[in-house]
Order: sequence, then structure tokens, then C-alpha cells
Amino acid sequence: MAIYLTEESRVLVQGMTGAEGMRHTRRMLAAGTDVVGGVNPRKAGHTVTLDERAVPVFGSVREGIERTGADVTVVFVPPAFAKAAVLEAADAGIGLAVVITEGIPVHDTVAFTAYARSRGTRIIGPNCPGLISPGRSNAGIIPPDITRPGPVGLVSKSGTLTYQLMHELRDTGFSTCVGIGGDPVAGTSHIDCLAAFQDDPDTELIVLIGEIGGDAEERAAAYIRDHVTKPVVAYVAGFTAPEGRTMGHAGAIVSGSSGTARAKKQALEAAGVRVGATPTRAARHVLAVLGGTAHDGALA
Repeated sequence: MAIYLTEESRVLVQGMTGAEGMRHTRRMLAAGTDVVGGVNPRKAGHTVTLDERAVPVFGSVREGIERTGADVTVVFVPPAFAKAAVLEAADAGIGLAVVITEGIPVHDTVAFTAYARSRGTRIIGPNCPGLISPGRSNAGIIPPDITRPGPVGLVSKSGTLTYQLMHELRDTGFSTCVGIGGDPVAGTSHIDCLAAFQDDPDTELIVLIGEIGGDAEERAAAYIRDHVTKPVVAYVAGFTAPEGRTMGHAGAIVSGSSGTARAKKQALEAAGVRVGATPTRAARHVLAVLGGTAHDGALA
């Protein structure tokens, strides 16, 4: 199994006919994703050929669902149009919307995530790399050739660190890797993914990647303590970041001890999570746990 995305997922791409949409749709197809169509009202009825695969273009998400049975959409539209694109997808009844677009105004994200939730649509993102279930399906921009199927579930705020951990553990492999995005408002949280991985029989160990700012990792730690029985390994980016300054795509301000990497590390460790001081050390924790050789503090 996998979480959220499987070989049975049927994927639409909103913005497929743009340069980025075309490039990443081609990569998704090469990874085995069942891309069943694009959405562009101005090019409805056309067909786009991508590496000998003919992909139809529909005038709306609703038409794409009715014609293909699609249950996932990947959003590659510009920031100004992202809210409308997600609202359209939610109104059409899509089950999962993966919002790659960065630079979306926060008030737009607040509006469309709340609306999507009310309509039963899960949002991944925005400002995220998407998600991949290696060997099954890939929805977004995650490179499909840096890992393979395996027993590790990964949830990460950072796209770059997602790729690094996937590469570090490429010989071990992953059930699903989910990049939830680092914007102040996200449609899917660490906790959502932790719950899904806990219920996934193919996931033996969970990796959580966090960042400074906010309290998402502290809340995840409390959830792990109370609800997660599988081993969890974590890495928190930002140990050297200065206090009181907004940094990176997280848009997070660290004030005093609140939101610091050290505070997050302490909360996670108190919940029984092994926290690596670097991504490479986090990967070593994973290998030690899966190999049955882990003991507290040995690889911090």
C-alpha cells in the first residue's frame, strides 16, 4: 500500500499546457503515473503528445472527472489563479489536490484550504514538491529516479530535504514521500501524514522533517507520543538560524525559545523520536532502527 497516492490514482494536471506543466507532466508519465488529462478552458478539445503519449485537454476539472474518472489533480497555475483552480477542483469533487504553486497570498490559501476541507478534498501544499509513492505514482515535481519502493514513510516541510533524505535512503526505499510545503498555512499537516502512515501496513518507520518557526513539530510530537506506535526519526532544519528574523520559505519568525530547532528537537525526543543533528545522521538513525542496532544517543 501507500498513502494518498497509489498505482490506481488517475491524475489531472491543471496548467498542463504551460511550460512547467508540460515538463513535469512528462516526468510524471515517465514515472508511471496515470495522467489522464490536462485542464485548460482555452485549449479544451486539444490533445497534447508527450513522449508518444496522447493526453487530452479538458475545459474544466468536472469534465475531466466525468470523462476519465480522475481522483487527483496537480495544480501548476500561477499564484493569482491558484485559488480559483483549487475551488474549481473541490467543487468538482476531486479527492486530492496537489498544489505546487508558490507565492500564493496567505488569505487565498486560508480560503481554499477551508473550502476544500468542507467539500472533502485533501490539499497537499501549497508551495510544495508534491508526493510520490515510488514504483506506483508521482504527483508533482519530486524526482522519481532517486529512490525505490520500501518501508519508510516520509513527511517533510522542505522540498530540498525531501530529496536529500530520499537519496540518502535510496537503497532502503519508501512507501510514500509527502512534501507538505513550508507556507504558514498548509492543507495537510505532519499529523495528518503521521496518522496515515501509522495505518499503512507497508510503512514500518516514519521520517519527519521539520523547520524552525511555528509549533507544528511540537504538536506532531504530542501526537506521536499519544498515537504512533511505529518508530519515528526526525530532522529539524534551522539550528544555526538567528532569532527574531523571518527566514526561508517557511515565513517563520523565531522569538525567544518558541519555534527554535532546539525546542522542537527537545519536544520530539521527549516523545521518543530519534532526532538527527544533520540529514545524514537522521538517515543513519533510520538504518540503525531498521537493522535492529539502534540505541539512544548513539547517532545524534
